[in-house]
Amino acid sequence: QVQLVESGGGLVQAGGSLRLSCAASGRTFSTYTMAWFRQAPGKEREFVAAINWSDIYADSEKGRFTISRDNAKNTVYLQMNSLKPEDTAVYYCAAGPVGRRVISTTTAWYESWGQGTQVTVSS
Repeated sequence: QVQLVESGGGLVQAGGSLRLSCAASGRTFSTYTMAWFRQAPGKEREFVAAINWSDIYADSEKGRFTISRDNAKNTVYLQMNSLKPEDTAVYYCAAGPVGRRVISTTTAWYESWGQGTQVTVSS
């Protein structure tokens, strides 16, 4: 498994932007599908975005969020624009099984998780 450390969360007003980062350990980062999930209080963890050779998004994030990766830095990013109060949650970075060319939206498929970073959007 790979070790993941998220950063970049914080408090922002509605309409603002944040960029989350997730730094990964190991030398095979480029072979992992990487994803962002989020979990609001009292709710299940939900898919936000994922990237491998391509990227996919949850419908509610399309056009507002952008996932990207820098394989040279072993880092995946989530650029979040036009933030809404309903985006408030703990955001988690996840890595899939090494070398699998699959982009999944389900939590069970991902093997490694970060500790999470809090994003709070005020109205």
